Amino acid sequence: KKIIMLKHVVMWKLKETAEGKTKAENAQFMKEHLEALWGVVPELKSVEVGINVKESDMAYDAVLIAEFENEAALAAYKIHPEHVKISSYCKKIRESRVVVDFYK
Repeated sequence: KKIIMLKHVVMWKLKETAEGKTKAENAQFMKEHLEALWGVVPELKSVEVGINVKESDMAYDAVLIAEFENEAALAAYKIHPEHVKISSYCKKIRESRVVVDFYK
């Protein structure tokens, strides 16, 4: 039987500099801290963060791909104190953010 999971995909365009770090340093900081939520936030079934390697007007700088059992699990993740910490930081360093949630 195939297990249906909710995929949570977030992409960020980052500021050139923010919080005393370069765009590249902030992207790496985000990657490390978001991936560190695995095993800490029980609802988080998988997490991967990618940093863009090719400059382009259309490109985003970083992407998060996370999996949850359902929308309730995603909602619990969003308010988990450790997620709130890194999410608050991401808000300070981003120019923009887009998100897609879908079942697979």
